[in-house]
Amino acid sequence: MEARMNTAIEPKTLQEAIEYFAIPDNCIAYLANKRWPDGVVICPTCGSDSVSFSSIRRTWTCSSHHPRREFSIKVGTIMEDSPISLSKWLMAMWMLADCKNGISSCEISRDVKVTQKSAWFMMHRIRLAMRDENLGSKFSGEVEADETFIGGKARNMHLAKRKRRITGRGTVDKTIVMGVLERGGEVRTAVVDDRRKHTLQREIKMHVQAGAALYTDELLSYEGLAQDYAHAVINHAVAYVDGRIHTNGMENFWSLLKRGIGGTYVSVEPFHLFRYLDEQTFRYNNRKGLDDSGRFSKVVSQIVGKRVTFADLTGNAEFKQYLN
Repeated sequence: MEARMNTAIEPKTLQEAIEYFAIPDNCIAYLANKRWPDGVVICPTCGSDSVSFSSIRRTWTCSSHHPRREFSIKVGTIMEDSPISLSKWLMAMWMLADCKNGISSCEISRDVKVTQKSAWFMMHRIRLAMRDENLGSKFSGEVEADETFIGGKARNMHLAKRKRRITGRGTVDKTIVMGVLERGGEVRTAVVDDRRKHTLQREIKMHVQAGAALYTDELLSYEGLAQDYAHAVINHAVAYVDGRIHTNGMENFWSLLKRGIGGTYVSVEPFHLFRYLDEQTFRYNNRKGLDDSGRFSKVVSQIVGKRVTFADLTGNAEFKQYLN
């Protein structure tokens, strides 16, 4: 027997979302409609549509006999094995998707009534859902490429942590981030190991179609791109804009990213930086086409098939040393 869910409403504001998702059945109906848009519930273990729903336990049971034949809406999503209620998960998703400068785990902890540790874990799982795995076609038209440094300000560190790090000037102890922006379109970012020619040009060729108009600064690593692109360079020692030649779009994105990291998150470890990039990239790429409700809906539609455990997040040797 096929199990179908009734159509759920789409809350348009945070107040409407809080009121609507306060009812557990509404949470399940909303998530089920995002997960199974055709209305047919599928067993995440065997793929069968012969399932039945228990309104008492709020779970489905697959008619096929196999392990884990009973499943909840959380199974196979970023929320799997989480004891935190669906209403709290959905509120955290709404806030992280729509707060322009991000929202700290301490704020999530206070607002949805979970511990700060749980809020931190929830937010990293939501950032995983924000990650766009399907990059689509390469950028064309006018494209900007730029890189920046994140972190390395020893004066902002705790004394005990400062002693464990190498202090210095310039690029010492900083993480390098590369970005490519299609004007009027999306941005794509990545943490890179260095600013060498092969590293930066590999990122550009991965995301930008040959023949596109490419704008960069005067960094020597960008030399040679004129063979594949209409490459123009802006010398920031002379000017920041020369007609259409500038990288102000990428500079604006870096400003938003650093404002969130410096003002909201305060301290971001290098091995978690790519997750914060995914978060900021998601909001930036969906800033015009979607409203708050639309961004929230898109995050919810991307929670299936993605899983990160607490051990995955804290298994890094440097992270363990940081905790000690």
